[in-house]
Amino acid sequence: MLRLTNLQKVLYPVTGTTKGEVLDYYARIAPVLLPQLRDRAVTRVRWPHGVGGQSFFEKNAPSGTPPWVRTAEVSTTGSRRARSTGGEPEDGTIRFPVVDDLATLTWLVNLAALELHVHQWRVGRSGRSRRPDRLVIDLDPGDPAGLHECCVVALMVRERLAERGMATTPVLSGSKGLHLYADLDALPRAEAPVDPDASTALAREVAEDLQRSHGSLVTATMTKQRRGGKVFLDWSQNAGSKTTVAPYSLRGRDRPFAAAPLTWDEVEDGADDPLALEQMTFDVVLDRVAAHGDLYGVSR
Repeated sequence: MLRLTNLQKVLYPVTGTTKGEVLDYYARIAPVLLPQLRDRAVTRVRWPHGVGGQSFFEKNAPSGTPPWVRTAEVSTTGSRRARSTGGEPEDGTIRFPVVDDLATLTWLVNLAALELHVHQWRVGRSGRSRRPDRLVIDLDPGDPAGLHECCVVALMVRERLAERGMATTPVLSGSKGLHLYADLDALPRAEAPVDPDASTALAREVAEDLQRSHGSLVTATMTKQRRGGKVFLDWSQNAGSKTTVAPYSLRGRDRPFAAAPLTWDEVEDGADDPLALEQMTFDVVLDRVAAHGDLYGVSR
């Protein structure tokens, strides 16, 4: 039995958004969110006292995890194991929850897990990590650059990935920038990256190529001091141990923004007009899903 608690507790003080409203959002968005979480180990960011208080990342399934919650023992280095020889993980394991149903999703959100982060690979029933099924590039603007510049760069990334046979899906990060996803399962088996190291190398190649050709606007360098006025293409989130906030997840910002899938028409509008696009709160995301369905992958 799942018991919900403290439904009137305010988790977003600026908007007065309560825990009950957050739970309602996750229940209503579940039909399009759960496919993003299916078979993926989930790292949570929890705000027990709301976004005005302290938060913490949580990977392991917490004590008291209900017996009906599916978990997976995953190598602490993600998929860095000897795949070809069937070797075992060398660095230990983490027991992650896997969110395949509404009950598990509700249980985590009731623990004030506002953000849900996942790897770019899935786990089998045994917990063994599979080859990456998607590639992600995080477009992170350095002030004074913003979403407008991210949209301009996103069109460049789309072109570079299309040259490699990959169609991309844009998603507002719910924070400052954009995430671009490419479906690796759509590639011929012989051309798809076999592990996260290969995915990371591919994403880095694209990022560094754009840095060379558009260095006044794009950087592939992680040093924050070099990002001013540029869009940082974070290729590193494809590593086996790295995670990215899931599409449709809430963010722990001052307002209840969510990671919101876009159409490429919207990205093109954002590239043309600096005022055309902004991060979206959860009520806007729900309205979009009600009107248009699941926009993730629509523009592939």
